[in-house]
Amino acid sequence: MLKAVTNLVNVSQITGVLPVVNGGTGVTTSTGTGNTVLSAAPTLSGNVSLSTGNLIVASGQGIDFSATSGTGTSELLADYEIGTWTPVWTGGTVTVTQSSYVKSGDLVLWQYDLTFGSSANITQATLTVPFNFIGQWAQGVVNFTNGFAALIPQGDTNKMTFRLVTNGNTLSDQNLSTARVIGNLMYRSS
Repeated sequence: MLKAVTNLVNVSQITGVLPVVNGGTGVTTSTGTGNTVLSAAPTLSGNVSLSTGNLIVASGQGIDFSATSGTGTSELLADYEIGTWTPVWTGGTVTVTQSSYVKSGDLVLWQYDLTFGSSANITQATLTVPFNFIGQWAQGVVNFTNGFAALIPQGDTNKMTFRLVTNGNTLSDQNLSTARVIGNLMYRSS
């Protein structure tokens, strides 16, 4: 076992395989790049702490929680993202006071405070969301200048429509003209 009490060891000077607890394999150096890599499928015990830097997972990979009991179809957290979003409205311009989202796995939470510009369009109002919907599942109600509306996904796209809560009527761009819309939307995405 390698132990340094007062001297720092340069990782590029370490070659071969170091022993790890319980007979696992250890750290090796890459081929001349100076990066350290773990050998294939190391077995570690205890906590892993990073004093600097980030734990970077390759695209399509994630944190596997399959050691926990459950009956789900997947226990892999392969996506996490926080960001802002500028939506596109069929009726014209949108002024964004606040529009942010959190995506954890396939679950998206989008919170927004938007003001629509003036529109004379009588077409069905649509607004884009940060990620495509999976199916028709979404939950969100908006408070806008003329009442409350439910947000309805348009299939597996990144567009939603507005329907009045009181009677289910679809709103047009004209209905949302100059309206301020505040709310949040939670939905599943790919």
